[in-house]
Formats: sequence, C-alpha cells, structure tokens
Amino acid sequence: MSVAAIELADVTIHYDRPGHAPLSIVDDYNLALEPGRMHCLAGRSGSGKTSILRVAAGLVAPTSGDVRWSGEVLGGMKDDAITALRRSHVGYLDQGGVLVQGLTALENVLLPAVPGRRTKQLGDRAMSLLKRLGVEERASHYPDRLSGGERQRVAFARALLLEPQVVMADEPTASLDRASADAVIRILRGLTEQGIAVLVAAHDTNLIEAADSRTVLS
Repeated sequence: MSVAAIELADVTIHYDRPGHAPLSIVDDYNLALEPGRMHCLAGRSGSGKTSILRVAAGLVAPTSGDVRWSGEVLGGMKDDAITALRRSHVGYLDQGGVLVQGLTALENVLLPAVPGRRTKQLGDRAMSLLKRLGVEERASHYPDRLSGGERQRVAFARALLLEPQVVMADEPTASLDRASADAVIRILRGLTEQGIAVLVAAHDTNLIEAADSRTVLS
C-alpha cells in the first residue's frame, strides 16, 4: 500500500475569540489521500472547507492533530522548513486563481522558481505548461487582459511548475462559466491520471461528483 501523499490525523481546528468561547471549525478530522486520487471538501460557505485546506497545505497549524506529507510530520518543523518542503511537495491554488498584476502570465508561472533562482532553467517547462493548458498564446499578457478561465489556467500552470506530488485548490471553479468550470475539472482529473493527488474545496456539484471521495461539511 502506498504512503498517503497527504494525511490529516485527528485534526482539530479552533479559533480563539477574545471574550467568547473558541470557534470550533472541525474536531478530530481524518483524511488519507493517496497519489492519483482526488478528494473534495464540500459544503456551504463558512463550513470549514478553506480552513481544512490551509491546514493541509501547512499554511496554518491545526489546534491539535498531525499533518503528514508523504509520511513526514509537519508538527515541530520551523516555518522556513515547512515553506521549503511545500515548494517541492504541494502546488496550492487560492480561490479565483490570484495572479500578480504587474507580471505577465509567463512571469506568474515562474514565480515558484524565483527563490531557488531557477527561472531560466524552468522557462521551457513554464511555456510547456501554458501550452498544455491551452493558454500559450497568452504568455506575454498581463492578468487584466485574461479571462477568469485563463487566469485560472495560468494559476494551475504556476502550481505545477515544480512538479508537486499534491495539488490543492480552493473553489477552483467559482465565478467561472460552466464551460470554463468543466475545463478546470478535466484538468484536475488529468492530474490524477499522472499520479498527482488532488485536494479541492468546492460547492460546485459537478466538481464534487468528479472527485473519487468527498467530505461533506455542514
């Protein structure tokens, strides 16, 4: 049996509220996501989908419980070590495919290569990803000249640049028309066929149904 690409073990997420009882988001949540599988965190806005996703991505620590990437426990690691490990292990997409406005599509894709000074080395790969995702001709365009679907594809290319084992996406089809949303779903399914584990937060019924498994939060 393969080691889970992402594992959440007894994860509890509470937020402190001065003068009030802590806000409980999730208690004792467990998930083991294997390579080549897609899991969807489904539910209404405010149900905790994004909180779980951010904990799984190592962006915030859980109140209690463990997060493991390919068996490696994040608890106890320094922030710099988690950031370095995330860069090689996880491709993360914020809601809406947020891009840096002052950079072209190609420059946005190459952002993960900047800390390691690998932009020249990975230039061909960045262009190849844009071509694969159908936006190669938009490489020199700035975000304000891209449609919502094109921005999302550029964000996907950026997330894939360093060949992560896991891709996490927060509401990747939100605010897209149906055709663009379905194209994003096909991209996500294509990633699983390459052995990449995919964890998404969504309320899009089509995306929820496309996942191999799902957690419905209330």
